[in-house]
Amino acid sequence: MPDDHPGGTSRAPRPPTTTDEELFRAESPLVESLHSDAVRVERLSAEFAYGFDTLRGVGPAVSVFGSARTPHDHPEYELARETAIALGTAGYAVITGGGPGVMEAANRGAREAGARSIGLNIELPFEQAANEYADLRLKFQHFFVRKVMFVRYACGLVVFPGGFGTFDELFEALTLIETRKIGHFPVVLVGTEWWSGMLDFMRERLLAEQKVNADDLDLLDCTDDPARVVYLVSAGAERQGVAA
Repeated sequence: MPDDHPGGTSRAPRPPTTTDEELFRAESPLVESLHSDAVRVERLSAEFAYGFDTLRGVGPAVSVFGSARTPHDHPEYELARETAIALGTAGYAVITGGGPGVMEAANRGAREAGARSIGLNIELPFEQAANEYADLRLKFQHFFVRKVMFVRYACGLVVFPGGFGTFDELFEALTLIETRKIGHFPVVLVGTEWWSGMLDFMRERLLAEQKVNADDLDLLDCTDDPARVVYLVSAGAERQGVAA
C-alpha cells in the first residue's frame, strides 16, 4: 500500500521490500533507491534470460491461473486437479504461478498425469511458499517478466476463480490477443456460475456501450468440464501449428 502522504517526505527513506518496489518507487523520496537505471536494465535482462534459458524446449504447455487461497477441500481445488490431469494426459505441460491453492492443484494434477509440472513463483513482501508438486521451479523478482513467461510458453490459458492476480493475468492476455500483439489462442474460464456475473457485465455494459466489439467476447470460453477444456485447448493448439 502506498505510504506517501502530505508532509511525509522529510523522514529517511526506507529500504524497498521487493525488487519490483525498488524499480517502481525509484523516484519516491520515501523508498531507498539501491541501483542505477543501467543496473536495473542489466537485472531485467538477466531475469528474462533466466526464464528463456530454463523454459526453452518445454513443449506444448498450458498456463493455469487461479486463487492461491483455495483450500484443499474446496470443489475448485479438485476441479483444477482433474483439469490438469486431463491436460497432462493429452500431452500438455502445465505452468502455474507455483504457489498454493489452485496453482498447487494444477501442478499436482500434471504430476499425477506424468506431464511436466512447472511453477513460476514470485518474490513478494510476504513469502509465497512454492508448492511441492512443481517439478520445475523458477522464481522471479519482477511480475512483468514472469507474466511474459506465462504467455510465451503457453498455447492456451485456463483460468479458475481467483483474485486480483488472476484477473490481471486474464485481462493482460485478452488485451494482447485483442490488440494482435499475440495470435489468438484459447482462453478458457472454468466455473460457469462463478464467472457468469463478469460475463453478464461484459455483455450488458462493455458490449452494449460499445467499449468492446462482439468479436472480443468471443475470445473467451467458459465451461465446468475438463474434457471441454482439453478440446478447446487442443483445437487452439492445432490452429497455432502446435502438436501435443
